[in-house]
Amino acid sequence: MKTLGRLITAMVTPFGEDGAVDYEQAKRLALGLLGSGSDGLVLVGTTGESPTTLRHEELKLFAEIKSTVGKKGTVIAGTGSNSTA
Repeated sequence: MKTLGRLITAMVTPFGEDGAVDYEQAKRLALGLLGSGSDGLVLVGTTGESPTTLRHEELKLFAEIKSTVGKKGTVIAGTGSNSTA
């Protein structure tokens, strides 16, 4: 069984001034959190704006962050939503 780590941080999803997900800033944030002691990250949880992100944005964010952090930390993909669409 894979060990998740002792400290898992719920990462916020950064947005640009245009309202779009800022993937480059998300990658910097992820590396910063792992570099400051987090063992892993939860992406697009309730603090990651799951109610306001579209599925394609979430999938791209998961892929971008996993690709960026590699084996430096655990990445947990939040998959919930309160969308009725």
